[in-house]
Amino acid sequence: MLKFFMDKQHETFMRMAIDLSLKNVAINHGTPFGAVVVLNGKVIAKSANKVHATNDPTAHAEVAAIRMACKNLKTFDLTGAVIYTSCEPCPMCLAALYWSNISTVYYANTKDDAANAAFNDSFIYEEIAKPIKERKIIFKQLLRDEAQKAFKLWQQQAFKP
Repeated sequence: MLKFFMDKQHETFMRMAIDLSLKNVAINHGTPFGAVVVLNGKVIAKSANKVHATNDPTAHAEVAAIRMACKNLKTFDLTGAVIYTSCEPCPMCLAALYWSNISTVYYANTKDDAANAAFNDSFIYEEIAKPIKERKIIFKQLLRDEAQKAFKLWQQQAFKP
């Protein structure tokens, strides 16, 4: 009986994420992606993709929902939280999930489904795997020795948030 309840609860939260993705397209606010962050069975934050609405290329549904969840909980650590997302996360969102310590990801569409709908992130995975000098974006290191001072200062700090 508990498994049935949990399955229904997961489906309810996933339907919220899917509904956000549908509404985002229907009201012409952007692309078909939605995400819901849940902690202890309660919705902490939810968002559709906001890239077009905010002119922010990092405002994917998962990132926006993570930002809201962290703000609402006043923490950057979402250990124990679950995210329901209408699509398998892109590389940027995947990194944000790891950095935020989200414990579980439920997703509906796959990255292949996204690619078939013209949201193809495979080039990013390919770029990440390349040596830095072979990437399409030019990377040039500058003032490393100066920048190292900040890391050394951090390592000496007694209190680290």
